Order: sequence, then structure tokens, then C-alpha cells
Amino acid sequence: MNLLLSDFPLTEELPKCDQNCYVDLNQMKIAGCKGCFGCWVKTPGKCVLRDDAVKIYPLIAKSERLIYVSRLFYGSYDEPMKYMLERAIPIQQAFIRLYHNETHHVQRQVVKKQAVIIAYGEKDEQEREIFRKLVGRNAKNMQFTDWKIHFSPEKEVEKAIRREVGLWESF
Repeated sequence: MNLLLSDFPLTEELPKCDQNCYVDLNQMKIAGCKGCFGCWVKTPGKCVLRDDAVKIYPLIAKSERLIYVSRLFYGSYDEPMKYMLERAIPIQQAFIRLYHNETHHVQRQVVKKQAVIIAYGEKDEQEREIFRKLVGRNAKNMQFTDWKIHFSPEKEVEKAIRREVGLWESF
């Protein structure tokens, strides 16, 4: 399965959930994580908040290829993507293990995946470097087999998305 999570609205229709799934985070109702860890102790594998995030994080878990599209905001993902990624914590277990000589959470039936992150709206090289480090840490924690970041001017985001989605056809 291929998954595109985006806070950038596309003007043209992309295939809906089948083998390729497109999720416009701006159209979803996703609250911020409460940090209660209920998804680990109270309802293991399920967030206690009942909103659209509960439909999306299982898609993240079973996707082999991901494209995250997010406005760059102070060296991080902007709010819609940040909320979604924080709310995806139920795909990990509370248990810790060594992974590449670091402690990381055990994944909960998560498919190994390749990821492409398209960031737009960046201000300068310092912000891009902070974002590279953040994505690198996320990639390690999510055990991405391969990942890359594209920094794109906002007016070219849709073209960058279409180029990456087009590569899915070669798999």
C-alpha cells in the first residue's frame, strides 16, 4: 500500500484508498495528542481520542511507501502533520528495544517502509538543517528502510507530489 499524507490541498483528484491512498489532513478533524499514554496502557494500540486520526494511523502502519507533504514551520512539520504524527503513537508499543545501538519502541505490526518528505515554505538553510535532523530521528524511530526530503517552493509542491506519486507505478 502507498500512502500520501498532505497538508497541501491538491487541485486535481488523486486515487482514493485502494492500493494508493491520499489523505488531505486539512479535511480531517485531528486533535493534538494529550500525552496520556492511554494508547499503551488503557486501550493498547488504539488512541483514546475518537476523531479522524484513528482511521489514519493504521494506514501509516500498513503502508510500504509514504509521502508526507508539510509546510515547514520553525524547522518542524506544520500543525496538521505534527498532530497526525504525534497521534500515530499507537502503532508503537510501550516496550523498548535496542535498534542500531539506540533505544527505540517496538513497532506494533508495522510494515517496513520507504518515505519521501516534501517540505515547502522553508525560510533558510538553518531551518532546512533542523528539519533534516528531525526527519532523520523520525526515520530511525519509524524504521524507514529508505527516506529522502525534497524542499520545494510552494508554487511547485503539486508538481513534486505528482512526480513522487508517479514513481509508485514503477513498484
